[in-house]
Amino acid sequence: MNMIKTTMLMALMMILLVVLGGVVGGKGGALLMFVISLAMNFFSYWFSDSIVLKMYGARPLTESDAPELYRLVADLAARASLPMPKVCLIESQTPNAFATGRDPSHAAVAVTRGIVGVLSREELSGVLAHELSHIKHRDTLISTIAAAMGSAISMLAYMAQWSAIFGRSDDDEGAGGIVGTLLAVLVAPLAATIIQLAISRSREYDADKAGGEICGNPRYLARALEKISSAAQALPPMREAEARPATSNLFIINPLAGSRQAFMSLFSTHPPTAERIQRLEEQARLLGR
Repeated sequence: MNMIKTTMLMALMMILLVVLGGVVGGKGGALLMFVISLAMNFFSYWFSDSIVLKMYGARPLTESDAPELYRLVADLAARASLPMPKVCLIESQTPNAFATGRDPSHAAVAVTRGIVGVLSREELSGVLAHELSHIKHRDTLISTIAAAMGSAISMLAYMAQWSAIFGRSDDDEGAGGIVGTLLAVLVAPLAATIIQLAISRSREYDADKAGGEICGNPRYLARALEKISSAAQALPPMREAEARPATSNLFIINPLAGSRQAFMSLFSTHPPTAERIQRLEEQARLLGR
């Protein structure tokens, strides 16, 4: 059911991109955005395992670089019946992690230096199991494509804003009139954000549940989420130079928590941490952990 919902939301994101292209550039703009959206999907499919890693300066690790971390990922991947993903390190003291890649054979798990220092081995296993679940269910590909489309919609809205400032005429086919321009500038990015966040939130609960099963004890992940959330409140959030709003949905906890991007729960990239922990505790109880 979640996959059907996600597919519908992705289709809606694509339609929104085409409609916005029509507002900015008329019929030609709509057709151009349709072609661009197809190209973005194709590009994201083939290169989603490297796009985000390069964006965050994630450094690939070998077993000799971090033997304990590497072996932990290998053990969890075997439990999940997954190929060994790339293991990468992000030089940030803010504890966090994400996974990316178009499929299990072309996947990577990235952790920040901060999360390795804050969590115990058991808690880190819960986080890594959560990320491996995203890989197993191909959430990483969906999230990367949604992030790419969201960025394109924001860029088009920015173009429409400058078009309005420089006074394009109402009879200009590409301008779409004053109302069309206002819709492009105000409504389209907002709608794209809500769609992207709905996609993200619908996948997090499933990844928590599957991650709890992979690591062997859902309480490992529950404790990890509690620690990461506490650290996010005590430490400054990742700077926008380190974390981009368009890709914040990829992380296990919003890296921009506490900044202006998270000022309303409606616009949260993740479900409430307390609710996630409660569900994991209930899952552990049912499993007799």
